[in-house]
Amino acid sequence: MLLILILPMVMVSQESESFLLNMSEITVKYGHTVQFMEGVKSWKKCYKENDGKEEWNMWRRVQGKGSVFTLTSAMLNWAEMDEDNDPASKACRMNVVNSIRPHVESIEYNIARSMPDFSIAGLPDDTGLVWVYNAKVNNSTDFKDVIKQTSMAFKKAEDSPRGVWYGVIGGAPEVSDYFVAIPYKNFADLDKDRDNVWEVFEKVNGKKKTDELRAKLRACVDSDWSYMYELMTELSF
Repeated sequence: MLLILILPMVMVSQESESFLLNMSEITVKYGHTVQFMEGVKSWKKCYKENDGKEEWNMWRRVQGKGSVFTLTSAMLNWAEMDEDNDPASKACRMNVVNSIRPHVESIEYNIARSMPDFSIAGLPDDTGLVWVYNAKVNNSTDFKDVIKQTSMAFKKAEDSPRGVWYGVIGGAPEVSDYFVAIPYKNFADLDKDRDNVWEVFEKVNGKKKTDELRAKLRACVDSDWSYMYELMTELSF
């Protein structure tokens, strides 16, 4: 299966229903980034020539150690993992073996489920960059309450939340429990001046409730971190 080879590929329409997100975080060997990218392009070309139908997005992490890419795809339910109906993937298997894997240092695969009640319907078509906030929590009930309240504040103030929330399913001890992906058109979009989450919440609910919710968040989060990821359209399908 291509899933084992690092490139899971299934895509669903971005609607309000919950879906499963496949994530393959690929750390590329030092000095091999160009070769890795050319390998993915070769695989993409082969997949297209063999009438491949499934879709995926490839993102390149902007900050942090090393050269890291994340390949994402989506499926509506777990049953899709039982399906084996992608002949194009099989036809291009050796492209992965010969042109991609030699340049890969490590791969970490995770699955998350979207949380549509707290999220935008999906990433806009013109998304070129996402800011991803991750959190490891000690109290999921309290954390989801924080997400719920802040999302409601955004809906009141701006008619919609700003990102897509996910709950991670299983994974290694260092993997986050929840994360949110906030879309931007490009890097220049980051220069736009807009209120942060607590400024929005305070305008809607007042300072007292804001201080209480911030304290609740601090108490239920053990660690958090964030990265930006740039969409690599030439490596996506």
